[in-house]
Amino acid sequence: MAELVLGEQDIINATCVYIARKRQVKPEDVEVELMFDDDYGFSAEVFVNDRKQVLTHGNLIEALRLWLEEFLNRDPYAGIQLVLDDEEGIIALIN
Repeated sequence: MAELVLGEQDIINATCVYIARKRQVKPEDVEVELMFDDDYGFSAEVFVNDRKQVLTHGNLIEALRLWLEEFLNRDPYAGIQLVLDDEEGIIALIN
């Protein structure tokens, strides 16, 4: 199967659904800011009800696995690689 590329908006949507389920809120109530740092790698700041939470690279992968399985009907255990693209921002490559 060909490699699938998920853009920043898909990663944000996946993270919103992931956090919404954990916090028992609507996905629309979740705000996400994706980040990349040379020292710490990929992460995200998530805001729900004026509370901030920082997600690690592992949390983002977990969110993408949920998205792949439930919304894209793909294998959630496919290889997922987060990449910082000069033009597209943070993207996910799915093998």
